[in-house]
Amino acid sequence: MNEQQLSQTARSCAGCGVQLQSERSDLAGFLPESALLRDPVICQRCFRIRNYNEASSVAVDQDDFLRLLSSIGSTDSLVVHIVDLYDFEGSLISGLQRFVGNNPVLLVVNKIDLLPKAMNVNRLRNWVQKQAKAEGLRTVDIVLCSAKRNMGFEHVIDALERYRGDRDVYVVGATNVGKSTLINRLIRDYSDMERELTTSRYPGTTLDAVHIPLEDGKAIIDTPGIVYTTRMTEVVPRSFLGSLLPDKPIKPLVYQLNSGQSLFIGSLVRFDFVEGDRQSFTLYISNALNVHRTKLERADALYEDHRGELLGGPTREELEEIPAWTRHSLRVPRGSNKDLFISGLGWIQVNGTNGAMLDLYAPKGVKVMLRDSMI
Repeated sequence: MNEQQLSQTARSCAGCGVQLQSERSDLAGFLPESALLRDPVICQRCFRIRNYNEASSVAVDQDDFLRLLSSIGSTDSLVVHIVDLYDFEGSLISGLQRFVGNNPVLLVVNKIDLLPKAMNVNRLRNWVQKQAKAEGLRTVDIVLCSAKRNMGFEHVIDALERYRGDRDVYVVGATNVGKSTLINRLIRDYSDMERELTTSRYPGTTLDAVHIPLEDGKAIIDTPGIVYTTRMTEVVPRSFLGSLLPDKPIKPLVYQLNSGQSLFIGSLVRFDFVEGDRQSFTLYISNALNVHRTKLERADALYEDHRGELLGGPTREELEEIPAWTRHSLRVPRGSNKDLFISGLGWIQVNGTNGAMLDLYAPKGVKVMLRDSMI
């Protein structure tokens, strides 16, 4: 949308007040230029909510998002924090508790459909509770669900009824956690959308949230998703996201490795088993990614000659736009059960208990860590 067009019509959305733009459909305020003559002029996100009971995800940078979180602390609300089980540490909002004050936090863990069906749900809930506590997050409850597959959503509704009381509900989360899918379900099952959209503009920021009215006069406040650049999903070309993000249950890949062997995961990550007894490693990653095993002594030459081709992943030209690798040297203690977590990609479960020395090469800035095994 050019300046002349904007001067002839509204510069802000009549539904949520956000500044309008037509360059980026994934950012707040987007509307196609063909919708410029619509009366009233509203962004695509508000149009979908108003006409189709459907919200789309938008994103903001961390500074704007933290200012919004700070404003929640002065309200009396239920905070629903949606995280992606597949990228748990990468999608958990660090320090959320100090921003939302004494407001109760309901942790909704989405995408459980991606894990093997034999997964013990109670064990998984205990793991989530432990990880959340380690991050300083106090929760009134934890709900596991898959908004996309309609698994466990009734438990989300039950939890909202149990903990909301006479409060508004703020829904917060990172991008790509399935927040918009869950919001869409809430709109259909929990809201009276015959009422007009209202605008929420917070002091000190240009960020706008959308109020979705409830029958008792309160609202679900849909906040834009925060972008964490520490996730692989923010590093790879957008055209490659379909291969990186699984959309059906993962089939774990098990590799028996001797020390001195390496695995390449789609030209994006290199995993070296540097030292330790022969043991197995289980990869929980998208099954659309190529995995290639080689000897450690050949790994450098193999990557140089075949990245983006034999090794799979983004093309050689696209890889040039991705930050150079950083090496993470990690020691797995004896007698421990650990995952090597790569944010936005998945994780590698270390199945031996005799300890191991590992090197993991990933694009600079991508979060890599050892954690207690999820499975």
